[in-house]
Amino acid sequence: MKTISGIHALGIVLAAMPVLSHASANDEKTVAALDTEYQAAVLKKDVAAMDRLLPANFVLVTGKGKVFGKSDLLAEERRGDLVFTHQEDTQQTVRVWGDTAVVTALLHVAGTDKGQPFDYSLWFSDVYLRTPQGWRYTFGQASIRLPPDIPAAHQ
Repeated sequence: MKTISGIHALGIVLAAMPVLSHASANDEKTVAALDTEYQAAVLKKDVAAMDRLLPANFVLVTGKGKVFGKSDLLAEERRGDLVFTHQEDTQQTVRVWGDTAVVTALLHVAGTDKGQPFDYSLWFSDVYLRTPQGWRYTFGQASIRLPPDIPAAHQ
């Protein structure tokens, strides 16, 4: 039985690295596009797109610890109490580790909730898992609302 020496194993890994890096860059672009698509769907109240983008076991945890599932988010959109006039993320960073990707960004939202205006920013991290159907947005964690007097560059 032959064994692979450490030098040969290292050579195999190094030879595969360009392929792995390329796949990672493509994965980063794919996940970033999915996250941007989801934010746009929320802004437009596109319940069909949200339903398509969120798996049945999706979970969102707010900065105050409140937990929402997919059905909660879709029901909230259908009720129409929450109306966004602005929903934009900046400083988006995508990190990929194998079949897991995390999107972190600064989100600025504005609109009304049951007629009451709101306008604030928060940080979020969204977790995507690679599935046989492609990347799926499976978990989101939002920070508490950031103080309005902190410039975006320092938030």
